[in-house]
Amino acid sequence: MPPSSPRRLSLQQIVESRRRAAFVGRKAELGLFRANFTLPPEDPRHRFVFHVRGNAGVGKTSLLREWRQAAGEFGALTASADESADSVPDVLAAIAEQFAEQGHPLKALDRLLATYRRVLHEAAGRLAADNEGAGPSAGALAAAQAGLIAAGAIPVVGALAGGIDPAVVARGAGGLRAVFGGRARQLEEARLLAEPVQVLTPVFVAELDRVADAVPWVALFLDTYERTAPQLDRWLADLFTPGRYGELPANLVLTLAGQRRLDPAHWGDRGRLVADVPLGPFTEEEARQLLHERGVVAEPVVREVLRLSGGLPVLVSTLAANPGAAGEANATAVERFLAGESDPARRAAALACALPRRFDEDLVAVAVPQDGPHAVPGLYDWLLELPFVAEPYSGRSRYHAVVRAPMLRLQRTGSPRRWKAAHDRLAEAFAARRDAAAEGIDPERLWAEQPWRRAALDVLYHRLCARPRIALPEALRAGIELFAQRPSRARHWARTLVDAGEDAGNAVLREWGRDLLAAVTDHGPRPTAALGLLLTRAELTDTDRAAALVARAWDRFRAGELDAALSDHGRAIAVDPRSERAHQGRAVILRSLGRYEEALADLDRAEEIAPAWAWAVRERGETYRRMGRLEEALSVLDRAHAMDPSDAVPLGSRGLVRHVLGRPEDALDDFDRAIALWPEYAWALVRRARVRTVLGDPVGALADLDRAEELNPGRAGTEGERGEVYRATGRYEEAVACYDRALALDPDYAWAHGSRAAALEALGRIPEARADLDRALELDPGYAWARERRGRLGARTGS
Repeated sequence: MPPSSPRRLSLQQIVESRRRAAFVGRKAELGLFRANFTLPPEDPRHRFVFHVRGNAGVGKTSLLREWRQAAGEFGALTASADESADSVPDVLAAIAEQFAEQGHPLKALDRLLATYRRVLHEAAGRLAADNEGAGPSAGALAAAQAGLIAAGAIPVVGALAGGIDPAVVARGAGGLRAVFGGRARQLEEARLLAEPVQVLTPVFVAELDRVADAVPWVALFLDTYERTAPQLDRWLADLFTPGRYGELPANLVLTLAGQRRLDPAHWGDRGRLVADVPLGPFTEEEARQLLHERGVVAEPVVREVLRLSGGLPVLVSTLAANPGAAGEANATAVERFLAGESDPARRAAALACALPRRFDEDLVAVAVPQDGPHAVPGLYDWLLELPFVAEPYSGRSRYHAVVRAPMLRLQRTGSPRRWKAAHDRLAEAFAARRDAAAEGIDPERLWAEQPWRRAALDVLYHRLCARPRIALPEALRAGIELFAQRPSRARHWARTLVDAGEDAGNAVLREWGRDLLAAVTDHGPRPTAALGLLLTRAELTDTDRAAALVARAWDRFRAGELDAALSDHGRAIAVDPRSERAHQGRAVILRSLGRYEEALADLDRAEEIAPAWAWAVRERGETYRRMGRLEEALSVLDRAHAMDPSDAVPLGSRGLVRHVLGRPEDALDDFDRAIALWPEYAWALVRRARVRTVLGDPVGALADLDRAEELNPGRAGTEGERGEVYRATGRYEEAVACYDRALALDPDYAWAHGSRAAALEALGRIPEARADLDRALELDPGYAWARERRGRLGARTGS
């Protein structure tokens, strides 16, 4: 059998080997990192964290690549991530994927991440539907927010995360349905979605400890840390806190690379773990070494390159490839590079391809039309070989910021007309991608979809670059829509404004972007502060201003700030009296306060403005139901269902009305149809259980309650209904145990006190029953059933 031929190297491997062969300088930094692997972890000189810091262009990314290669030479299992992984789940997924490629899969973590993706995807489609009553108490909201913030679960952003708003977690059945998703079958899955950092991290640490036993070292690298620190900094620091997430293996080395120092609030007491590695420009010796390696030896040219580059490695490398002629005192580094390219078509193409923030082959064809005068055969492949192109072969390559910024400035000032035309073309290309990504998606949740959101933000970027003043209102309007749909993603939108302001040379846009970015970063998933800033913009129309006020009102409502929410809705109506969403939103808050007539007046106006809007009709039916006007509620809910037969919520409300009217068979039919439309409709499952109990089907009732508990764990109402099933079948001890659990979850649950009293009475525990009825009436003086029962019990016992 002939010997097998050696495996051919890929193009990427050849390019990487050439790049590594061309790496020069940074001997001290390389030596420091290598020496760390010769020291056992117990040695006080050993460092567990390296932090490389320095301005853009000093070569942090290149050094990290060399360090990763060096770690591999010491037998380390390695993984890296950059700003594209800007959440804890994203980073863990990147590490798991790279470890698996090296033959060390993290199987338990992979399974948990797969579950997380699934339940998150299912949850994303459920946020719009919420018809479960007046929101939670302010105390419940505060507890949920405090718990999630303390747990590190928010803000959660990135490709794997939905940015779960803690106010949604506390919002009762509707909020928990939205958070826990469509098919979360266990309590663990529900917690995974609400608290991904808490659930994923211990599994990651355990898996890390396992694979660390099989390799000499484990080395992790996080680049562009100045962008991801707001999301990752506390988590990484907590990893090194004893007992927080488990014991880290001693042979782990973590490397961070960013522009700023580490935050002392998180890292101040961990200084002995960290090696701080400030990175400055090349020394003259290092720069000369690189130039010599590239064949640039003529002293006048070397001196000119040193002068133009300022020692920045990315510019030294660029100018080494195209040193040009010396002596042009006013030349900039970029102009020298372009002048050194003899092909004018390539020169123009290199400039044009700086315009998109990231590019792929299709975008290169838009930036440099191949049927135009600057057509360049093989342009995309040529671009990937340029020394300042980062992330080649990734499908989303980009120019290094130090080179891109002056290239943009040269084009913007050299030909404003071509600058606008090119950005217009790119905006159209991204708009086509955005529109294609919108197919089949509910318009109310487009901002939750990453492909659509990414393309939409690039459309805004290019329109802002072309015409900052004209495009700014559209950009602000997009921000309002995003805050209404998915506020946790607002950081990317604010960053887009900053980028466009810097690249277009527009100070107003740049400063507004920075202010909004600070507001979003400082206040986490709550959009109130950023919306307040937007409301100061003169560019907003009355319609935009009303939409911003409505978005802020809903945020305040979810947080239990009812007075502030009412005020915002009122201001929205004053600004735009024809805002049907402002009228509808205020009606929901008024209804939650028991101000039903005022709520109906607002719904009258909403229907007058938008007679075909089924949601307003549905809210009217729900308001009538809560007022006890059941026949009117039935008629209105019939109409809401006819307007939108695909909406399960009117059927659920109508089912409850029919049950109260003594029509359990019709109610069961409504609940069956509602749950068929929406199998994860937990509110309807609980109500159907009550109907099934009345119809003598306790097995079906308990099955419904089991399913509701899977969907929305820890609900007092579900436990209370389970108690009702047991009480109806004479299982009083089990009924009391259920009511006990319900009251442990919600001590102020008046209905559960009353029902427990009935079960206790059946068991002959009269004093306890009487105490429960007293408590029920204390909590709800209008609880007529409890009052009648208490009177009868008192007459029976003479008290």
